[in-house]
Amino acid sequence: MPILLDGAKNATKTAPATATFRVKPKMTKHEIKEYLTKIYNLPVKKVNTANFAGKRKRAMGRQKIVEYKYKDFKKAFVTFDDSLKEVEESVAWDRNPGTATEI
Repeated sequence: MPILLDGAKNATKTAPATATFRVKPKMTKHEIKEYLTKIYNLPVKKVNTANFAGKRKRAMGRQKIVEYKYKDFKKAFVTFDDSLKEVEESVAWDRNPGTATEI
């Protein structure tokens, strides 16, 4: 799971094209930018990141309560250069809401 696409917006007259990716928590902004430019030839202008803690859950059994936690993750908010207008054509993205595709 190097990078999962979470969502994308095309460029408008006032705002450039943007995309949101789920990345490994150890990836830095520079690594994300390098990965997208070298492998997918995307003109990345800026990368912002945010760390998220995985949800904690409880499962009730007959004899005990089992607690578990989802993995922590990082989101990368990528702003593309003005030369990129259509994000969907450049990035393989599944149009079903709530699903992310691995690229």
